[in-house]
Amino acid sequence: MLEVHRTHRAKILNLGQVEDSLDRHGWSASKLWNVTNYHSRQEWEETGEIPDHGDLKNELKTHPKYKGLHSQSSQKVLEELSEAFNSWYETRRSDDRANPPGYRKKNYYDNQGRRVHEEHPRSTVTWKQNGIKHDAKNNRVRLSKGANHKEHPKAWEYILVEYETRPGVTVENLQQVRAVYDKAKGRWELHLVCKDEIETPNAPGTETAGIDLGINNFATVAYSTEEAELYPGNRLKQDGYYFPKEIAKCDDSGGGKATRLHAKWSERRTHFFHSLAKHIVERCVEKGVGRINVGDLEGVREDEAGKSKNWGRHGNLDLHGWAFDRFTSILTYKAKVKGIAVGEVSERNTSKTCCVCGRKDDSQRVERGLYVCEDCDAAFNADVNGAENIRLELNQSNSESSASLGEDRSTGWLAQPGVYLYDLSSGFQPQAQVVDCKP
Repeated sequence: MLEVHRTHRAKILNLGQVEDSLDRHGWSASKLWNVTNYHSRQEWEETGEIPDHGDLKNELKTHPKYKGLHSQSSQKVLEELSEAFNSWYETRRSDDRANPPGYRKKNYYDNQGRRVHEEHPRSTVTWKQNGIKHDAKNNRVRLSKGANHKEHPKAWEYILVEYETRPGVTVENLQQVRAVYDKAKGRWELHLVCKDEIETPNAPGTETAGIDLGINNFATVAYSTEEAELYPGNRLKQDGYYFPKEIAKCDDSGGGKATRLHAKWSERRTHFFHSLAKHIVERCVEKGVGRINVGDLEGVREDEAGKSKNWGRHGNLDLHGWAFDRFTSILTYKAKVKGIAVGEVSERNTSKTCCVCGRKDDSQRVERGLYVCEDCDAAFNADVNGAENIRLELNQSNSESSASLGEDRSTGWLAQPGVYLYDLSSGFQPQAQVVDCKP
């Protein structure tokens, strides 16, 4: 059996009764975020260290703002901020212009552009199991209030929310409830996270696919059916240049507009990862793939001494903008649901070694992603060559290696892979001809 978590969006039916309580908890979450942010910045300035979630909890569990939410809800805010600071710390190692997580506030200005006042926006509030009591029969969920908001008799020390999901959805084994404020609609909604167990299906087949992750071509997939496909990261790159510029134009890097831009950028990146993982898994099912080998990019940002590599100004921005680990996690989850195993394979020498004859030479990879082998006179796409070596598990002594492929096989698919381009509305669509196979 495979354990999966599904998130169902739900409309709040008694919003008029609970809106005020949800507003207060949303504001409390923003206040706690700001208090924790201030504390983390002080620690960073004084010690050069970023406090982890456990340290933050020990320091702030007695703070008045911590009691604005249920204890587990407060812990969730601290976890989110700790993750944000760690992400910033990784980014600033190669981009000193990176800003730490901002404060949550919304500024208001008069006709002359002067700030007249500010307020805390409504942040998402998460309740875990200890703060939830679910009435599945009547589609109601009871959410524990923070100590600072228990201003009624004991019978009202909770928020009783009546919800409605889309037809056909059954809410069972409820693990988390997130109250999310939809700024566009100006109302709260619930996200219900449920645990489910499904029977793991048999693998679609016994074939193996290899995936090489990169910057210009975010993913290159090689199949043992002698076919390869490229997935350019053009959309990620465009967003990676557009959103930072728009955020830099904001008067306040932690203000409402900047926060919305950050959220939109994150949503688009997440949607790209999920769409790509889903598309690749569907293609693997069609081709009878039972295992996917993914290039292990551990250490791609560091040299042998453990210091950050300098890939140039734009290269550093690109490298840290791509969340390779996150994509691999999404791919692993979606593949497992289809019975496909995913394993990480060392990328050592996969871009230098010819997948046809096994010759290894740094000079064989030339400009614009072209790979030319002097021994076997083969010329093909360099990313496809890397993906094929990953598929063959080049560095595994007990596996078939490229050097042992003595059979006479076609190399046309190595030179002319298919290309799928990403569109926000229609997902990944095939392109007739290769336009750019730069590595």
